[in-house]
Amino acid sequence: MLDGFIRVAAASPKVRVGDVDYNVSQTVEFAKKAADNDCAVAVFPELGLTGYTCGDLFLQNALLDKAIEGLYDLAEQTADLNTVIIAGLPFVLSGKLYNVAAVIHQGDIIGIVPKQNIPNYSEFYELRHFMPFEDDGIVMTDDDICFGRAVFSCDGFSFAVEICEDLWVATSPSVDYVKSGAEIIFNLSCSDEIIGKAKFRRDLVKMQSAKLMAAYVYCDAGLGESTQDLVFAGHNLIAENGKILSESKRFANDNDDDAIIYADIDLERIEADRRRSNTFAADNTGYYGVDIIEFDAEFPDITPQRKISRTPFVPKSKDDLAARCEDILSMQAAGLYTRLKAINCSKAVIGLSGGLDSTLALIVTIHAFDKLGLDRKNIIAITMPGFGTTARTKNNSINIAEEYGCTLREIPISESVTQHFKDIGHDIDVHDVTYENSQARERTQILMDVANQEGGIVIGTGDLSELALGWATYNGDHMSMYGVNCSIPKTLVRYLVSYESTRTADVNPSLSKALADIVATPVSPELLPPTEDGKISQKTEETVGPYELHDFFLYYMIRYGFTPSKIYRMALTAFDGTYDADTIYKWEETFLRRFFAQQFKRSCVPDGPKVGTVSLSPRGDWRMPSDASRNVWLDDLKTVKE
Repeated sequence: MLDGFIRVAAASPKVRVGDVDYNVSQTVEFAKKAADNDCAVAVFPELGLTGYTCGDLFLQNALLDKAIEGLYDLAEQTADLNTVIIAGLPFVLSGKLYNVAAVIHQGDIIGIVPKQNIPNYSEFYELRHFMPFEDDGIVMTDDDICFGRAVFSCDGFSFAVEICEDLWVATSPSVDYVKSGAEIIFNLSCSDEIIGKAKFRRDLVKMQSAKLMAAYVYCDAGLGESTQDLVFAGHNLIAENGKILSESKRFANDNDDDAIIYADIDLERIEADRRRSNTFAADNTGYYGVDIIEFDAEFPDITPQRKISRTPFVPKSKDDLAARCEDILSMQAAGLYTRLKAINCSKAVIGLSGGLDSTLALIVTIHAFDKLGLDRKNIIAITMPGFGTTARTKNNSINIAEEYGCTLREIPISESVTQHFKDIGHDIDVHDVTYENSQARERTQILMDVANQEGGIVIGTGDLSELALGWATYNGDHMSMYGVNCSIPKTLVRYLVSYESTRTADVNPSLSKALADIVATPVSPELLPPTEDGKISQKTEETVGPYELHDFFLYYMIRYGFTPSKIYRMALTAFDGTYDADTIYKWEETFLRRFFAQQFKRSCVPDGPKVGTVSLSPRGDWRMPSDASRNVWLDDLKTVKE
């Protein structure tokens, strides 16, 4: 199972109510489709071998006997498929009739799971025919098949099954199943359609997967069950930890491609979330009245077909992005608001470079001051032109400070840094790290001293991506009194500034224009002299690599603990057509080397608000020794070249 990816399917073939032979043939047809698509597990609707809407026909021996015959026919006809099949049927045990799901693999009936919660309200009257299963664990049928509450384990992962109403009740069986180690829950359902139910169903599946930290595969009955008073739509859903991965088109024709959906579940992602949450208790022993059924299976490695976003920190939907930007700015401002109020401080000092990070820091400070009811003139924005400052960035700094109504100060640093070079005996024509860092430290000294003069605090501008790479001058821009951007990655900074530009377009076109130009400016510390025509010569991404790649590496390494080799293969998919394999490898190796080497800078960063799931604060989410070896991670990355 390469990288923990496994493909699952939910299929709603055409059903003829009461026609078991036909229903079995349709199930076999879709099972073969799933197998041809390298699917490990395929689930079918509730009572799919007979049809759900049989009514009192469920009390007829002819139908019940035929259902058992159909079960064995299904097992025999799929014996050559390397796909687990989960199908629904009525089943008699010890004189009681149960609504069950049968788990089948390569001709063997591995186990039978009964429905535990039997609805008998509104349009449902299942208690007329079926008994609820209320025992713990499993018993054996006359044919020595495991029957009862069970988790199935094979090929390094575990799954469980519940049936329709089991999801809708307050205490779903799936709660016990995940506590017993199940990572995927399959639900066989026959849920009729009424107005508003589709959204409720979608939200329910999504939230159940989030609550369980699991994948949830929901398979609904299709049009063939639409008889007499009810309509069924075949609303299939596959969710993973709160996110819908795949959803069928409702009211699709039973035999077209819309009748089966697929998704590639990332089991390692599920396991990572469970590991990091100490309140999630899974013991894998069946302690919760659930038995573990193990069987042999080996599924093919797959190349995941799920879409992998290039920018995992950024929502895909424009509407979601706007709402997310507003939330983030509000959280950043709330953190600064609280700090200013707690220390009874009414002034802030910010170094404005005309770049993205300092612009975002100013935007956040504006929001905080407005929330506090403080005069924006108490925000002292300082532009400090040096050897590499261009007219474009300097003018943008001035423009946004003036348009926001801040106090603007210009303090050139060239003279003071030149004197410093004389003091330490450094040749000004040698453009090395000393040449660059001396400028950064001079700027920080100015900001700190002005803050002392004014009785204010220095607002940090550095972002999460720079912290990860160590792309900051130690005790230079690395330091401040409160870092508002500390958990904002560079890819998200750009969207936040763009959002502010759009938001202010109508009320302040000049400000909006300046913000838009800042977004379009190449990322640069501007510590080296500009080109002859006055343009930026030092472009950060040419030195350390593209931030969209580094943010990708950062997200999956810190959020889920994925191996470098898995992250590399995911990046190949996500950035297909943008970066070739060698480029991705080069910059991931750079990321790993820098991430480990620069931990000492992260060990002493200033306070700042956590706004996302990834943070590198040594007081919060990330505790790492500064001298840890990186060899294990680099060696794992090398395996992709073998």
